[in-house]
Amino acid sequence: MQRFETIETWIFDLDNTLYPPHANLFDQVDQRMGAFISELLTLDRNQARLLQKHYYRTYGTTLRGLMTEHGVDPHAFLDYVHDIDHSPIEPDPALGAVLAELPGRKFVFTNGSVAHAEAVIDKLGINGHFEALFDIVAADFVPKPERLTYESFLGRHDIAPATAVMFEDLDRNLEVPNALGMATVLVVPRRKADEPEAREVPAHVDFVIDDLAGFLVDAVGVRRDTA
Repeated sequence: MQRFETIETWIFDLDNTLYPPHANLFDQVDQRMGAFISELLTLDRNQARLLQKHYYRTYGTTLRGLMTEHGVDPHAFLDYVHDIDHSPIEPDPALGAVLAELPGRKFVFTNGSVAHAEAVIDKLGINGHFEALFDIVAADFVPKPERLTYESFLGRHDIAPATAVMFEDLDRNLEVPNALGMATVLVVPRRKADEPEAREVPAHVDFVIDDLAGFLVDAVGVRRDTA
């Protein structure tokens, strides 16, 4: 693919990007966020969920809302909500093989925590392929899709946007990368045979894929028998 001939840096979101959404890890995280709010503010679970989603819509993450409105210790929150069962994630040797073949630098850029990212990467069996894991703590708790967070990430790791590509499962998190000059790839769940075609692709998304390892094989022309 011509767009990838000049790529020097590969940037991957974590949840529902490096592993498929049917693992349902975020369902566990979502439940624990609700439980945290319920206990913190003495709310029933329905009230807690409504407040959780309000903070997500208003502040970009539930955590940022809790920090702003209630002075919550972010580290305590992250430790609590990411204390989940990671066993639904299965090893992905195909992804590991192609990551090993990718030329250039590789990063994980997540609104989650490093501990959660490390647990996911360990389950996938893709340890050792990433130069760094940039998490919400490294972002000073300012989440994607805030432009400041992308600029902080790029500056910290001396990345030229024109030679980078970002992989994400949320198209809103690709708007700033596109504006900064990165190539953008939206990772979506695999479509079943009886499902309708995907919705219209936003202008800030260069590619829509449902097979990360397969796409990377095609993008850089590595041998398919390695993946």
